[in-house]
Amino acid sequence: MIVRDIKNIIGSDKEIHAKDAQWSSRRMLLKDDAMGFSFHETIIKANTKTHIHYKNHLEAVYCVSGNGKIEDIKTGIIHNIYDGIMYALNENDEHNLYGGSVDMRLICVFNPPIKGSENHDENGVYPLVD
Repeated sequence: MIVRDIKNIIGSDKEIHAKDAQWSSRRMLLKDDAMGFSFHETIIKANTKTHIHYKNHLEAVYCVSGNGKIEDIKTGIIHNIYDGIMYALNENDEHNLYGGSVDMRLICVFNPPIKGSENHDENGVYPLVD
């Protein structure tokens, strides 16, 4: 059994920050935990924009507080995000994620799991970990 307290992750090497400070990802379960997925709490800062394209990962995201928007680059469709909204990037969907008027708190699951230190490259991609 794995039990972790978010208070022990915040400020540790398992809390990764965006290069431009628009988000923080608190990685609670990682590849080494051998669960077959990784599990994160991500804070999207208010009034920010992040370009993301997980070419190597599928992601499901559930908003538990705050607000924002997600823009599907392929279709141009924009969806509002707020407490209770889930979205899944089931086709490695390239998108822009916008922080709204207040910080957004998201619960995220990645498959395959990430190692833990990943950050978006210039194309919004996390590398595939062997």
